[in-house]
Amino acid sequence: MKIVFLLSSLNAGGAERVATTLCNAWATRNDSVTLVPTFSGGGEPFFPVDKRVKLIYLSSLVGVRTGSGKRYLARLLALRRLVREAAPDVVVSFLPNVNIAALAATAFTGVPCIVCERSDPSQMPVSRLWRVACNRFYRLADLVAVQTEAVASGIGLLYGGLRRIVVVPNPLPEAVMKVRAELGLARERRTLLSLGRLSAEKQVGQIVEIFSSLAEDYPDWDLHVHGDGPECEALQAQIDALSLRERVFLKGGSNEPWSVMAEADAFVMNSRFEGFPNAMLEAMGVGLPCVVADCPSGPREISANGRDALLFSPGDVEGFRGALARIMGEPAMRLRLGDQAREGVIERYSLEAVLSIWDGLFARVRKDSL
Repeated sequence: MKIVFLLSSLNAGGAERVATTLCNAWATRNDSVTLVPTFSGGGEPFFPVDKRVKLIYLSSLVGVRTGSGKRYLARLLALRRLVREAAPDVVVSFLPNVNIAALAATAFTGVPCIVCERSDPSQMPVSRLWRVACNRFYRLADLVAVQTEAVASGIGLLYGGLRRIVVVPNPLPEAVMKVRAELGLARERRTLLSLGRLSAEKQVGQIVEIFSSLAEDYPDWDLHVHGDGPECEALQAQIDALSLRERVFLKGGSNEPWSVMAEADAFVMNSRFEGFPNAMLEAMGVGLPCVVADCPSGPREISANGRDALLFSPGDVEGFRGALARIMGEPAMRLRLGDQAREGVIERYSLEAVLSIWDGLFARVRKDSL
């Protein structure tokens, strides 16, 4: 199988990690894989790329440094030449701006193209220009892949004329399955973990506020917040104002979140919306009991309709506080829910299970292209 995989960069993001995980897995089984960052200027990938993956930065093929319009056209022409020369069995792309370029580059070549949305486009703020572009171009895709059934049910209404929509979840990183939270250990301090970008839609400030209301009742618990983002200074000011410097800690980012998770006792997420919450999936994968807002989209599906995590309705402060109190106050429930979470997501989201879904899609588009 010859696969060309397009994404914007190889920085430290969720899409980048999933892309490198998939490309490495395909290369390991001897597929021919070319990984093409289309908008970055080179540099070392944040996540390891298998030496069998051919890595080509599109910028290295483009010499135009003048106006943005000429630069974009030069990149598009270079990408089209790359696709023709590579003659892949399929092109896969991540993220709207790359998806548009991928569809333009494969048009009239006979090469099947699968474009992948990595968020819930009905929730993400997107400019009108990109809405129109996606609406016009996505209908040219052989498949449009989304990460959850909830997104699949709505994207056809948002972008008209889509031929085929499929659901492909993210895989659990294999490293996750090599570690496990040891919830039964006696500890002097217990850790409630929040992990993700510190931006407004994650509503970490409300997590801090509710933890503050429970801190006196659960004096052996601390809140560790891992992540970076624009809300960092405001969160630190909030922590200081609540006199929680000895109980709430901003820990910064981590490129091995599952190792951080394995040292925690419970996980909390309070997003207004998600595309597919990798942090939740990984926390469940290491066996952490999770308290999560039932936001669109992902938490309900990943938790098997709320069976494998405690879900609360977004905006329900009392429901959120009650779920956190249960997690912090009931050791037996933490053990049971953690075991259940790990078993459930390994069965449904292992790399092997997700690769099997991709194989079915590849067979489908190749058959249709004959």
